[in-house]
Amino acid sequence: MERNFYWVKLGDVPQWLLKTPIRDSGEAFDEPWLFTDGRALPEPGPIKARISHPGKTRAFVFAGVEETPIGSEALANVFRTLAPDDVQLFPVTVDSESERHFVVNAIKVVDAIDEARCREVQHYGEDDSPPEYEGEYRWIYGLRIDPTKTEGAQVFRLKKFKTAFIVSEEVKNALERVGNLGVSFERVTEPREVH
Repeated sequence: MERNFYWVKLGDVPQWLLKTPIRDSGEAFDEPWLFTDGRALPEPGPIKARISHPGKTRAFVFAGVEETPIGSEALANVFRTLAPDDVQLFPVTVDSESERHFVVNAIKVVDAIDEARCREVQHYGEDDSPPEYEGEYRWIYGLRIDPTKTEGAQVFRLKKFKTAFIVSEEVKNALERVGNLGVSFERVTEPREVH
């Protein structure tokens, strides 16, 4: 049976906007992208995220320009149950919110992009590629992955395109049952439509 996967993106719904998480002391992390880089991290200590734009509180959002995944306790429980080996969950205080929230750090990176089936891929050129992005994708439209190359992961980032936060259909369905999400899901495993 083929497994289906989804790219989780910021949803087009009314919602609050959160800033990039920082240390509880107010200091920024040396690497603002650390929670979106697809690697296991040492315990970061107390962290917080400020509200940059008030709005409807959501159970799952992406914070800051780095799009750090932040979820409620109920949402964190989905990841704890269905993807315990694929994520780290770090408590984060959100301004004056009393409910606990967590940064969801996907720690698996898989090489599963099916470039031939993507609608359009943009590579960094030799002249515009910072050294750390050499060989990576600038952007992918109509992303497609090969589900046979996901190595059994339920949640992961993609090699050469870590921007994409990917979840299995099982995780997606469980997140939707939590409800009140500030995200949308783009399926990345069905054949690309030909026009």
